[in-house]
Amino acid sequence: MKPDPSKICFGLSEEVDQQSLATFLRLGGQEEFSRLFAARLASDEILQLVDLFMSLLRKHLSEDEYHRIFLGDSHHHDHKE
Repeated sequence: MKPDPSKICFGLSEEVDQQSLATFLRLGGQEEFSRLFAARLASDEILQLVDLFMSLLRKHLSEDEYHRIFLGDSHHHDHKE
């Protein structure tokens, strides 16, 4: 199902913000947009965006979640004992 941009609204409640962010991220992940946007960013802008995004991923996802859910690596196992 294609994400519906009319459902994006920030600042009303935490639940609406979370749903809106999920839709926003899905829109950003569409191939045509992601290629166009990436091609227009300068190297320093790319690094800023990746640094912020990776910092948030490290803060909010376990290593296993990062590999399984974000990277789609179903064979990864968290090696913490």
